[in-house]
Amino acid sequence: MRTVTGPTDHVVVVGAGLSGLACALHLLGAGRRVTLVERDAGPGGRAGRVRLGGYQVDTGPTVLTMPHLADEAFAAVGDRLDRHVELVALHPAYRAGFADGTQLDVHTDGDAMEAEVRRFAGPAEAVGYRRLRAWLERLYRAQMRRFIDTNFDSPLQLAHPDLARLAALGGFGRLDGRIGRFLSDDRLRRVFSFQALYAGVAPARALAAYAVIAYMDTVAGVWFPKGGMHALPRGMADAAAGAGAELRWSAEVSALERAAGRVRAVRLASGERIPCDAVVLTCELSAAHRLLGRAPRRPVPLRHSPSAVVLHAGTDRTWPHLAHHTLSFGAAWERTFHELTQSGALMSDPSLLITRPTAHDTSLAPPGRHLHYVLAPCPNTAVGPSAAAWRDLGPRYRDSLVAELERRGLDGFADSVEEELLVTPLDWTDLGHAAGSPFSVSHTFAQTGPFRPRNLVRGLDNVVLAGCGTTPGVGVPTVLISGKLAAARITGGTGRPSPVSRPPRPAVRKRPSAPTGAGAHDPS
Repeated sequence: MRTVTGPTDHVVVVGAGLSGLACALHLLGAGRRVTLVERDAGPGGRAGRVRLGGYQVDTGPTVLTMPHLADEAFAAVGDRLDRHVELVALHPAYRAGFADGTQLDVHTDGDAMEAEVRRFAGPAEAVGYRRLRAWLERLYRAQMRRFIDTNFDSPLQLAHPDLARLAALGGFGRLDGRIGRFLSDDRLRRVFSFQALYAGVAPARALAAYAVIAYMDTVAGVWFPKGGMHALPRGMADAAAGAGAELRWSAEVSALERAAGRVRAVRLASGERIPCDAVVLTCELSAAHRLLGRAPRRPVPLRHSPSAVVLHAGTDRTWPHLAHHTLSFGAAWERTFHELTQSGALMSDPSLLITRPTAHDTSLAPPGRHLHYVLAPCPNTAVGPSAAAWRDLGPRYRDSLVAELERRGLDGFADSVEEELLVTPLDWTDLGHAAGSPFSVSHTFAQTGPFRPRNLVRGLDNVVLAGCGTTPGVGVPTVLISGKLAAARITGGTGRPSPVSRPPRPAVRKRPSAPTGAGAHDPS
């Protein structure tokens, strides 16, 4: 593995999102001095927090999987995730609702899910589910160490027996077709393939290898941090400060001072100069390229994932059929992905993610109130309406989205809203996200593994990239890994814990989901 050359005693990490915080913790654990600079007033990045009246709203991801990856970062400095964040295991992980009126609870426990599939679709599909689950587990084992949790220097690294194992598992076929080998019920196939949207590719075109995301969602478990998802970056920042990191908030980087093929200092917009031995840039990929003064040459331009419209609504009521995470599927499927990724039209029959965090933490809303997060995928601004077009389109789309929610059983939703925040591709663009997408560069074959933008910067000996635009990709688990891999480029480590030091599964307080009455709630 190639590493940063020369001195690396003092590292400046630019950006206090999840990848930057993970990188800082791993660097601190390896004995480096770390200064973490963040343009916002606190940690989080995409996993931020805003207040709407008495409501506390997570502005980024709402689904947490693979929490042991966060625990690895805490363990690097002798700390533990459970000292900072209380996790609740979600049962069910999701509730799926379909256009024909049927519902399916998605359990990560194999026996519970087999029984639910049998109830929902019959014994043959239950047998198919068990076979699918076993395949997902084998797929995960074949991919994790060799293709996800690894730094790539060359496509030649793919020439390994694990590549043959992945091929034998059908990982290079199409996701939709591979899932169809186990399940014939179209509704079930959606539950195990919609995750391709996180990777920015339609299931009919995505590699079957991306079923590893379905493994994380439907086998490994889904968790909710008390205090909301923002509790995770807050806890990581506290651990970094406790381990000696210097945390600089409201500190926007304006330039990198370079000499003799190295960055010698980071300059802030305030005029302050921070000398350093190495730099890790975890900001948006396009912002990193601006600071570097150039983008790497690629045979074809980078393609970005679809975007999303998010409606954050503080309401005076909730609805009995909502779980913490509810997937509301429209009748359309192939047409939906064509609209999102090719024609650029807004979904004519939308599939939605509705998250209700107050199901497991009532403190996020005023007494007797509820918080709902409604995510509607939409085309990015390179394919669909421009960022500027969303100034007029946004309010109209909000109204159509609310009307659709009411048609799907959230009666009185419009009248229930007391506080709201609508986020559209215009807002993502204003935050600096290329193509108006918070999900960064899509995971086409040409933008995956060794073909994804590298985390080492050609021409500069001491600059490393981290975040969802580089290795390994989009999503909470992968950006945590990205921070670890970036630190390994500096420290020379593998980025992986040894078998004897692998941190334990986070200690959590398990409890069943809240009743689906008036007290319930909730990646790339």
